[in-house]
Amino acid sequence: MAPMTSIPASHPASAPASSGATHQPYIPPSQSPAELTVRAIVLGVVLGLIFGASNVYLALKIGLTVSASIPIAVLSITIFRWLGRSTILENNIVQTTGSAADSVSAGVVFTIPAILLMGYDLDISRVTILAIAGGLMGVLMMIPLRRALIVKEHGNLPYPEGTACAEVLIAGERGGIHAKTVFQAFGIAFVYKFLMTALKLWREYPSTVIRSYQSAEVKIEASPELIGVGYIIGPRIAGYLFAGGCLAYVVLMPAIKLFGSAMTEPMFGTTKLIRDMDAGEIRAAFVFYIGAGAVATAGIIALARSLPTIVGAFRAGFADMRASRLGQAVAAKLRTDDDLPISVTVFGSILLAIAIALIPGIGVNLLGGILIIIFGFFFTTVSSRICGQVGSSANPISGMTIAALIAISFIFLLLGWNQIDDRVRAISIACVIAVAVANGGNTSQDLKTGFLVGATPRRQQIAILIGAIGSALAVGWTLTFLNGAYSYQVPETRAGFVAPASGKSADGNVVVHTETMSHFGIGGTDSSDNSSYQVIRVYVETLGVPPGKYLVDPASHEIRYVVDPGIGGRIHEYRGHELKRLDSPKATLMALITDGILTHKLPWALVLIGVFLTIAIELMGVSSLPVAVGVYLPLSTSAGMFAGGIVRWLVERRSRSDNRSLAEIESGPGVLFASGLIAGGAICGIAVAAIAGWGSARGMSAEWLAEKIGLFHTLGGFATSAIVGLIMFAILGVLLYRTGLRRQ
Repeated sequence: MAPMTSIPASHPASAPASSGATHQPYIPPSQSPAELTVRAIVLGVVLGLIFGASNVYLALKIGLTVSASIPIAVLSITIFRWLGRSTILENNIVQTTGSAADSVSAGVVFTIPAILLMGYDLDISRVTILAIAGGLMGVLMMIPLRRALIVKEHGNLPYPEGTACAEVLIAGERGGIHAKTVFQAFGIAFVYKFLMTALKLWREYPSTVIRSYQSAEVKIEASPELIGVGYIIGPRIAGYLFAGGCLAYVVLMPAIKLFGSAMTEPMFGTTKLIRDMDAGEIRAAFVFYIGAGAVATAGIIALARSLPTIVGAFRAGFADMRASRLGQAVAAKLRTDDDLPISVTVFGSILLAIAIALIPGIGVNLLGGILIIIFGFFFTTVSSRICGQVGSSANPISGMTIAALIAISFIFLLLGWNQIDDRVRAISIACVIAVAVANGGNTSQDLKTGFLVGATPRRQQIAILIGAIGSALAVGWTLTFLNGAYSYQVPETRAGFVAPASGKSADGNVVVHTETMSHFGIGGTDSSDNSSYQVIRVYVETLGVPPGKYLVDPASHEIRYVVDPGIGGRIHEYRGHELKRLDSPKATLMALITDGILTHKLPWALVLIGVFLTIAIELMGVSSLPVAVGVYLPLSTSAGMFAGGIVRWLVERRSRSDNRSLAEIESGPGVLFASGLIAGGAICGIAVAAIAGWGSARGMSAEWLAEKIGLFHTLGGFATSAIVGLIMFAILGVLLYRTGLRRQ
């Protein structure tokens, strides 16, 4: 959610405390209404599972997640009204429990899929354990910071999302919030996306090729979740993302095609000449690395800007811990000042680090556990303070994770740990740190909401610990499910490559597994293969064979198929059938960084172009991080979000004449409708993946449902027309615009 520029002072939640004054919450400490109830925890976990799954899908597609706190608060108020009255503190526990899904999803999806790019499978147990460890650690490390950042800094640190959520809860207590908008948007988005992606009634990617301009391709992904994200992040950030996409697709890629078409040899390890590459191949071979350098540099710059914040946060945090240890924090403990003891933070963090270091199969050793505690506490403090100043949307989680990963990789390099398993170990450590950092910032927003409405901190902390565990289960399952549903066996031969008969190659880069595969669908088509093949894994590019999972003929030991994963897969079309892929841009960046440091195989010339591109953007006075992310993302993705940003700009422009503040728009019907579009579109995406996976597992086409119903072929040109796809997307935008103009 975009940071708020103003907070209305119509409720006690938004009134800043004067210097030395004691804050009076909405529910005073002397009252003890129902709070940490079983029904609140259950509803929070259920809503967290739904929004957690949708955020996983979103993070895999566009590398971003959105806050679910306000939609969950609205849904909680409405659902409890159907079941009978509830207290404001129960509703706060619901949103606290459910909102853990945002941070856990972001931390896991930004890192763990990098393991796929190294030739490994995604193991649901590994994902779940790392997510739980990071989620719990983020909450534990935030406990000693609450008094310093939430209580003592009240009036200085606004925590925009936390304050907005408090406003929603108070309005709901007074009868001003309804969830009808969210439910309507969810249903519209689900039906829209199902008709578009499962039944193929109109094009999901309306596009055109500018043949007179080096065949530059311009297209938009007409998805409801993207227009919803664009509305929430606002026109400025959406515009920066789209500008980065335009820079990549209509500047860099045509320039590479123009100047490279005369070359007679492939570059940077590619097997094709530049003049023979299409737009997607140029992006994968060149622009991808430029974008990686740009994003990494922008993330580090964003982190460097936070150095004064880091120093201030640490001073305040340690001072508060010292005061608590001496018994000077409070004269008499009130209900609204009752935290879990700091001993829980210390011993809980140590036990978590030791546990993940000792659990077999996770790959995090004792040094890794120590690094998790050091970097985790350091960056959790930074994350919580930044969220307090400018909101979660400006929190540079990626930059902090990149900085931690670079430091970890250099430590490993100095120790001589540069083998295959060491790269996976570095990613696993970074995953726990990323989840802890994200959840620390999220917890601070929730504790701010609780501080304003009068919640009990101890009960909130328990609720978000439970929510982190539930969200980790949802994230692990959704991640592995989507990868499996969109994985395809695609025919591939590699001349000159012969797999070892058994075991592993002399350098350990190729491993033959005892398992075999037989009877599978071929490349998302109706064709199937009933023969048996050995499974091999390539961990480092060998004889032109990139890392991945392959099937080899047991007699000749030659490659016959690549098992292309659903996340980060490189093959997008086979025999006229589109093979859906989830790019997972942030995780791909993490893999590039780890490989680049430990194997010295990155095309550094391209990466450095991205580095200096970011520096140039910063020197122009423009925020470089969203522009760099736009360079890294497909143009179709940023164009879809830009459409939502335009709708938000139109709503804000019209609302000025109605004397509505930006704070009202932030928590108004438009944001609720956009949240419903995101959840509906993402959940439908998971459902369509299940349909495609079910068909592929039975030797049918991935588009078997559309082919069976036959509407796609009946409609003919109507279904394939780019204009029809744009019209349907425009209708969605009009609905969002009209809803955004409604008063709450």
